[in-house]
Amino acid sequence: MRAQSAAVLSALALAVLSAACTSTQTVPAADSHTGADHAPPSSVSGVSTADSRGVPPDAAGAPARLNSSPRHGEWAMIRSGDGDSIRAWVVYPERSGKAPVVLVVHEIFGLSSWVRSVADQLAADGFIAIAPDLLTMKNLPSGPDSVVAPLAQAAIRTLDPAWVQKQLDAIAQYGMSLPSAEKKYGIVGFCWGGGVSFAHAVHAPGLGASVVYYGTSPKSADLASVRAPVLGLYGGNDARVNATIPPADTALRALGRTYAYTLYPGAGHGFLRQQSGMDGANMAAARAAWPATIAWFKKYLGS
Repeated sequence: MRAQSAAVLSALALAVLSAACTSTQTVPAADSHTGADHAPPSSVSGVSTADSRGVPPDAAGAPARLNSSPRHGEWAMIRSGDGDSIRAWVVYPERSGKAPVVLVVHEIFGLSSWVRSVADQLAADGFIAIAPDLLTMKNLPSGPDSVVAPLAQAAIRTLDPAWVQKQLDAIAQYGMSLPSAEKKYGIVGFCWGGGVSFAHAVHAPGLGASVVYYGTSPKSADLASVRAPVLGLYGGNDARVNATIPPADTALRALGRTYAYTLYPGAGHGFLRQQSGMDGANMAAARAAWPATIAWFKKYLGS
């Protein structure tokens, strides 16, 4: 892979957004090494400097970001039509006028401080960000992320995908009903949540845009109902997830849908949360992927 300048990287990120149907890119990173597929929060070390670059912090930097954020964040309990209640972290942008809503779907580790910091960055970028705790009904004990994560991993495997989508419907309606919200929404998810955000494009005809961070694609047979434009952002060293990209690409191309994706060579699974990993490749991927995320939402949801 050729080494490319920062200017070329920016051009490639913008090229993703100009795709009328399907666009595939490979963006260079610092190195190409294999590593842990999905290290738990307790194993992440080092503090991200990404905050100063308009990118979410890594897991280690998330608490400091939340403590220092000037934006208003609050907890909400959102009831769905089936009587369940979902706790959610809601962050508001500092702006005049109404803002689009973006749902933030957590990883297999549950609604961690890192996911909340991602919501804070989305608010900094001008969106009302809502990060639901889809394990609310599992009554997990409170505690540090490193303690809750193993329990969340076990509990998340018991969730019914159809139930998850119903909760997201209710959360989207809640978000768009807020006085400061516009009547349109997008969704972004990570790992397990990335797969959920892609599945939400299959499920929800009113969805405005979906961004998938290293999440598996739905079955090709299910993709005919996709209407929202989908952006996929994947680590190059993530064979399990990346094997699901070509079938989705082929199916969505045949349907004339908008599906653009980028592979970041050398980056691993979970690169946005674990930015210090993979000898610099994860950081390079994070710094390229987040601006592409915001540009995608601004293009399809407005700003």
